[in-house]
Amino acid sequence: MTTGSWAAPTYTEQLLYEAGAREDRAAVLDALGRSRLYVLLPRLHADAPGYAPPLPSRRDKATRRTVVPVLTEGMLPQWHPDWVFKATTLDKLAAAWPNDRWWLAVNPDTPFAAALPARAADRRAWQETAARGGGPARLRLLTHGGEHLHGPVAHGLALGAHLAVLNGLVWNRLGAQYEDYPTDIARLRSPWAVHHRADFRDKLRTLIATRLVGRVPEAVLGMRRRLTARWGHSPSEEQWKSMVTVTIERNDPSGEDLAEALEFLRRITHYEGRFRVDGLLPPDGRVDTLAAFDHGRAVNVVRLALGARYCDPEEAEQSLLQILEPARQAYSSWAAFSLGYVLARLIHFDEGDPEPMYQESVTIHRALTEDPSSPYRNIAWS
Repeated sequence: MTTGSWAAPTYTEQLLYEAGAREDRAAVLDALGRSRLYVLLPRLHADAPGYAPPLPSRRDKATRRTVVPVLTEGMLPQWHPDWVFKATTLDKLAAAWPNDRWWLAVNPDTPFAAALPARAADRRAWQETAARGGGPARLRLLTHGGEHLHGPVAHGLALGAHLAVLNGLVWNRLGAQYEDYPTDIARLRSPWAVHHRADFRDKLRTLIATRLVGRVPEAVLGMRRRLTARWGHSPSEEQWKSMVTVTIERNDPSGEDLAEALEFLRRITHYEGRFRVDGLLPPDGRVDTLAAFDHGRAVNVVRLALGARYCDPEEAEQSLLQILEPARQAYSSWAAFSLGYVLARLIHFDEGDPEPMYQESVTIHRALTEDPSSPYRNIAWS
């Protein structure tokens, strides 16, 4: 994806370049209608309670127009403690636009720039395009060509790729934000109860130690691992269930843990069976640990903390390296890590109609294990 001496950071910028070269405004709008756009804000303004800063504007000397500058995800600058970004979309810009004579300037002064008039009729076209495109895409593998592609930091970031693919975010960047500044802060507060740097460090330690993935399902899997090591082959479901029953009844006479354990055993067996049918596991394959779920989420928490300014890029990199070795010890391959993550997600949220989550999880797993551009295909596990 090169344009002369420039390389398009992501697919979005490549689309903008190609559409601009053809002078195809409809294609430009189509690309923008399916993209997150970012507005620069002083952090001081973003942190002010109740303050809604206006859209930034500046005078373009070449055209003598007043423009509102926005950036696509691949064009964001490096992390800065005092400058942050708020995500927006084409339809949101249309709804908040302050002046018919102003223009929208996307990625100004770069090969991936687009300049659009913003009269009332133009803004209606923005909204129609955004509605037709459905907004920023989810369930996509988005790689930044100028960021971490190889080495330990890239490996650490790839551990968190499930959530990046789920939300349609760049998987390999430690930069100005994860999604955007206010969203990063909000996602740390709920569900993670992280409100400052000390909370972040505590939560990271907890996730690296896999204390949140669930004591009971990990114990259930551990019993099967021990039987497999003892016998040289996996136990039958009945043999496994018998060991779980005897062990837990001995330690928990009330029976509360047993009911929970047997339910997790049922869910594990069910989803492993589906994995085999769908070709994700071989006929004798199994998932031995759910540690990947905590390790993958730990990467997400690091990226959120960097976006929220609860750490700086150097600390974020060191945090990723702390996650990396425990993950390598728990699994033998990217495929095994990915299935550990997927299984944990499925058995913990197997409520109501689990089928959409199953299909979504399989889509993410296949993207990461089969797409030639995936980090799981380009970074050695060990």
